[in-house]
Amino acid sequence: MALLSLGINHLTAPVDIREKVAFGPEQMPQALQELQGIPAINESVIVSTCNRTEIYCDASSDSSSVITDWLSTYHGLTNGKLSPYIYHHVDQEVARHLFRVASGLDSMVLGEPQILGQLKDSYDQARGGNAVNAILDRLFQHSFSVAKRVRTDTEIGANPVSVAFAAVNLSKQIFGKLDKLHALLIGAGETIELVSRHLKTQHIGSMTIANRSLERAQALASDIGADAVQINEVPEKLAKADIVISSTASQLPILGKGATESALRERKRRPIFMVDLAVPRDIEQEVGELDDIYLYTVDDLKSVVDENLKGRELAAEAAHEIINLEVTAFAQWLKTHQSADHIRQLRDSAELVKQLALERALSQLQQDGDPQQILERLANDITNKLLHKPTLEMRRALQEDDDARVRLLKYLLSRD
Repeated sequence: MALLSLGINHLTAPVDIREKVAFGPEQMPQALQELQGIPAINESVIVSTCNRTEIYCDASSDSSSVITDWLSTYHGLTNGKLSPYIYHHVDQEVARHLFRVASGLDSMVLGEPQILGQLKDSYDQARGGNAVNAILDRLFQHSFSVAKRVRTDTEIGANPVSVAFAAVNLSKQIFGKLDKLHALLIGAGETIELVSRHLKTQHIGSMTIANRSLERAQALASDIGADAVQINEVPEKLAKADIVISSTASQLPILGKGATESALRERKRRPIFMVDLAVPRDIEQEVGELDDIYLYTVDDLKSVVDENLKGRELAAEAAHEIINLEVTAFAQWLKTHQSADHIRQLRDSAELVKQLALERALSQLQQDGDPQQILERLANDITNKLLHKPTLEMRRALQEDDDARVRLLKYLLSRD
């Protein structure tokens, strides 16, 4: 029996390789069925995200090369195409790797929490496909509890390390609760999408998305429950905004000092928190000179992000200590489980010898054979069958002068 994992991630493979071996949700049932069809595979889980594709297996032998060949064939890649990028882990190192992944220590953004949900989805898909049994069930459940402990006992997730999250976190520090506030988001690209989702998580009261393409703004707005306007409507929407976060590709400022002064008068000097994540800037520098305006640029947030990243790196050291302890605990469980399997196999083998000999003896008794001779033959058959392999092993050990093995066999075959 071998617990093994193999895969590629953002550290070992470029995006053009990662995208070639990604599994979509609709592919998982068939992929798991094929993987389970490999003779040595007892259990399997496939994890596939934008940054990694990994396969976890409980197998009767080390089947890494067979699984790599299957992965290549499934995705139509030639043999050897993946080999330079793939990493392998066996037994307790599988646990160490998975615990690090679940805790966000192997992510592109250190400590990010999204991977844990993706692991749970992968585990659920494998369970739904009857691909998970005792070993992988214990492994993945253990990884979930490790990730929870790392988040609870360290500061790995306490500090934002993306400018989008840092912007939202800063707004929360300034205002406290956001549930009665309105946010005006300028742009509709990836950064503003992340900002909008973070704001939604923080229960922002309402949002407006302003973009040059109204269609793009409407698409994002409908997804997060916001309003959508064209970017030329920003000045008239500004008076309602408590929070303004902007990130566009415009070469000229979108929001100037005059429009902001007008909005402040209409708001009766209620402050506005502004974050300009664009380069070149979307918000004129002079806006920051106004009373009741709190303006931050991407450089202001970058210093926060860099400092927070240092904090996460320190927290990661504590997280690794937790993982080391948990790996030891899992390894002990795995050893106990595997030894129980070996004992069960030994007993099953002996039981089979007994049953075959007993059936033969009963058949002979039904044919009116001599009971004493039948019982003697029954005892001899069982003894010879059970001692055949130990006898061969004893001869081999004596020929090789392996005293330790000789003593062990003598002990196992002794009557005491």
